[in-house]
Amino acid sequence: MFKKILAGIVVIGLIYGLNYAYRAIPIISGYGAKNLCSCVFVSGRDVDDVKANELKVNPLLSAGTFEINWADSSATGDVFGLVKKKAIYRKGLGCTLLSEIEEEAFRSQPADIIEIAKPVDSLYWPIGNQLKDTIFSNVNYEQLDKAIDAAFEENIPDTKVNTRGLVVVYKNHIIGEQYADNFNASTPQMGWSMTKSVTATLIGLLEKDRKIDIEINSANVKEWKTDDRSQITVDHLLRMSSGLDWEEVYSGPSTAVTMLYEKADMGSFAANQSLAHEPNEVWYYSSGTSNILAKLIRTTLGEEDYLNYVRNRLFGPLGMSSAVMETDASGTYVGSSYMYATPRDWAKFGLLYLNDGVWNGERLLPERWNDYVSTPTEKAPNGNYGAHFWLNAGEVGNPENRVYPDAPTDLYSANGFEGQRVFIIPSRDLVIVRMGQTKVRGSFDFNKFLKELLASVD
Repeated sequence: MFKKILAGIVVIGLIYGLNYAYRAIPIISGYGAKNLCSCVFVSGRDVDDVKANELKVNPLLSAGTFEINWADSSATGDVFGLVKKKAIYRKGLGCTLLSEIEEEAFRSQPADIIEIAKPVDSLYWPIGNQLKDTIFSNVNYEQLDKAIDAAFEENIPDTKVNTRGLVVVYKNHIIGEQYADNFNASTPQMGWSMTKSVTATLIGLLEKDRKIDIEINSANVKEWKTDDRSQITVDHLLRMSSGLDWEEVYSGPSTAVTMLYEKADMGSFAANQSLAHEPNEVWYYSSGTSNILAKLIRTTLGEEDYLNYVRNRLFGPLGMSSAVMETDASGTYVGSSYMYATPRDWAKFGLLYLNDGVWNGERLLPERWNDYVSTPTEKAPNGNYGAHFWLNAGEVGNPENRVYPDAPTDLYSANGFEGQRVFIIPSRDLVIVRMGQTKVRGSFDFNKFLKELLASVD
């Protein structure tokens, strides 16, 4: 009897293992191909350096084989030759993982992207490239340098903190900047979920253009017109309170990784999830939500204007010439995860918010849009989430219980996987950008970093 039970357990375990492998192998192949493609063709990094870092982030990736094809600007990945995935680079649109589409059909999609003029060296940053040599009497530069150096000293081999770029902006001036080996001020770096905050900004631009209303009764998603999901508003989506069923899990197969590495139309895949809760009843962080918004932006603008809208209305005015938002295989921007830009260009994005949506004297975002995105979402724990931005507000009645106890409560930020941050601190007139590859969550002490840096600016 015992042997039969043991045999049954072994069979169940084998079935589970095979099922897990069946679901995981395409994800491993896709993750490796997509990241190798983007790091090489968008960031301009060395192939071997990417393989030694990005493709070693998870032990499962060691089972994969990942290669660059210079002839057609692509990268491929496969695991034991079982499932081969391919990512294709297009100038201005970065790399796209082919899923549920033939390569010929994908390459026939519109890809006419306007080029953004690079900032000229003769003008001062943020309009140009030249840095002012202004010395602020209230800045302790020696202490500032120590705080920045400490952020790089935490590159502990076992935890792979890996700070790769850091820019500190005070009163529109860069007062501190540093890069890791193999990175510099011209290296576009992956923002991961900081892209969500850019997606929210596009919604703000559409709101200003009166093409969308975040408070209307329905988000106007075609999949929802005939059921209870029609009550989901754009505001619900921005605040991660849609109620849609979702698994934001990356340790194994889930709706999030299936969307990113196996679906051609990520926004539609996410929109087709059923309701798990009534809208505005539960807060749950969801990358699917952001891709629903990206698809909604496309539907609102139409095919002719969609691809270049972010460039005409955001990247162009801010001079973010390095910025690249990547699309899924259906041609919709992956609004949850895939944007690259240099740390300086990420800092410009933060400055737009620090300056209340005004850039070079022109109002780009609606009045008080920065207040909207930085207002705590009702159900978010400890007041730590607004509208596609993370907050440091603290829980109601107890603001000391917050993510960064040694930073001001008005701090809000764009956050990305592996420790990407654009911190916006209005009360201190600061924007702080930290880029890196922090493989072990929590191994970079952001509160300590902020405390030491803020102490240098009186």
